[in-house]
Formats: sequence, structure tokens, C-alpha cells
Amino acid sequence: MKRMHVHVSVSNLEQSIGFYSKLFDAQPTVVEADYAKWKLDDPRVNFAISARGAKPGLDHLGIQVDSGGELQAIHDRLDAAGQAMLTQEATHCCYARSDKHWVTDPQGLAWETFHTLDSAPTYGNSRQTPKRTASCCAPEVPSTAAASCFEGK
Repeated sequence: MKRMHVHVSVSNLEQSIGFYSKLFDAQPTVVEADYAKWKLDDPRVNFAISARGAKPGLDHLGIQVDSGGELQAIHDRLDAAGQAMLTQEATHCCYARSDKHWVTDPQGLAWETFHTLDSAPTYGNSRQTPKRTASCCAPEVPSTAAASCFEGK
């Protein structure tokens, strides 16, 4: 089963935790000094916020899956569409270890598809990939138009 993922950069984590806890009528499932996450069933969303110096606002969207097979199916659909992707295996990011595929939509918005393998004690900083944004662990993934310049494709 899939779960929508939304990651928002915030300027004041404590204030934002208060707001989103009221909005969702639930406390976060993960709270760290620079990060909070709600894994909700109604609506079915993995909603994360972080205060890591990025410009406040929408950081990226994504789809969290429950299995490697579901992740592979999404990968195959994006690959068949000729979408440039960046793949990360067992990467450490956002207090979790996950397998991921990153793409950029036609408007330049980063999309993360991922299968969480385990939790992690730190935010993580897997920097073995090309340029990344200053926010989460989202790399700057090229658009399909720039795919020929992307070394990972």
C-alpha cells in the first residue's frame, strides 16, 4: 500500500509542530531537534517538517511504499516514460534508512519514491550523490529535458 509523502521546510519547528498537531489532531510519531514527522492514516500521509536552514515552504513530495516490489514498479513506470532518475540504495536521511528514486516533475518539483528499511538515530547526510539542495536529503535531479546531462541515467 502506498502513502503520500509531503516534506515542508519551516523556520520555527516548535511553532509548526503545534500547528500541524492541531490540524491533524495527532502528535508527531517522530520528533527530533530539527525534524518532526506524522505518519497518519486519515489522511494516509507521511507528513514531515524540518528546520535545517532551507527556505520555508514545500520542500518535496513523494510516495512511500511498503515493499521493494512496489518501489520497483514505480521505478519501472518512470523509466518507461523516459524520466531521468537518481537511485539511492540504503541511504541514510530524515532519521531513516531507505531505498529511493528521485525525479523532478515538469515544473521542477522534486519527487521522492521510497521504501523505508529502518529508523536511524541521526538526520543523516548521504552526500555520495550529485548536487543536493540545502534542505532534506533531496538531490537536485534534472528534468527529462536535461536527462542527457545527467550522469546517473
